[in-house]
Amino acid sequence: MKKILIPTDFSKYADEAIEVGAQIAKENDCEIILIHMLELPGQMNDAITGATSIPEIMLFKRKAEETLKSIKNRPYLAGLKITEVVRLDGAYQGINNYIKQHSMDLIIMGSHGATGINEIIIGSNTEKVVRQSETPVLVIKNKIDDFKIKKIVFASDFSKDIKKPFQKLLDFNKLFGSKLKLLMVCTPNSFKSTTAARKIVTDFVADFDMPEYSFEIHNESNIEKGIINYAEEKKADLIALCTHGRTGLGHFFTGSISEDLVNHATKPVLTFKI
Repeated sequence: MKKILIPTDFSKYADEAIEVGAQIAKENDCEIILIHMLELPGQMNDAITGATSIPEIMLFKRKAEETLKSIKNRPYLAGLKITEVVRLDGAYQGINNYIKQHSMDLIIMGSHGATGINEIIIGSNTEKVVRQSETPVLVIKNKIDDFKIKKIVFASDFSKDIKKPFQKLLDFNKLFGSKLKLLMVCTPNSFKSTTAARKIVTDFVADFDMPEYSFEIHNESNIEKGIINYAEEKKADLIALCTHGRTGLGHFFTGSISEDLVNHATKPVLTFKI
């Protein structure tokens, strides 16, 4: 891992993501890129049209650059390589464009918690970043003073299209030396016997150089509740899952579930695009 991108709107939620990013960067000798999207209405029009004037835009831009520099000087970022970026662009478009133009290994975002993924950082635009990003996205739900990932729960149906993002999970897991818990949630509408489920997972992991791991089936009324309850029961430090770019978090696995998992989970969530 070389580069970590952390979008910020200067809120406390973004600050929580930056603190976690600093801890990961120190452990892995990474560069942190702090990016702020300056989203202004009619940003490149002049004052005659009633839109924001160019001098005002430059004033906002300088203020944002000053704020990023003040963040860079925080004690917990001491000794790290920090790059500050301010872009005049829409929140989602700007972040997504930056990701396409620069190679990132991890994106870290702060969340308002129970208000859900549609409120991460600058609003619903960031859900689009999670949906479209080819780079893994780590969503931080609460302030974490000591970010240690000892147990990761990876929830999936372990279908063939999960294999590419699963390798990214293994690479991430290797950074922390975590215990990996593979989880399949069975609901009344997606029941599998223990024997059938175990065969699916055994066949799936046969293609990988696997670390020590465990596999369990958890029965629940719906998938998102099953993941949250299992992660709480096992005292997991992180929930990992895959998302289809075409429809976002509402369609990970092979079926369709609501965004309640990210809305209600209090633990950090790591997403990988299929």
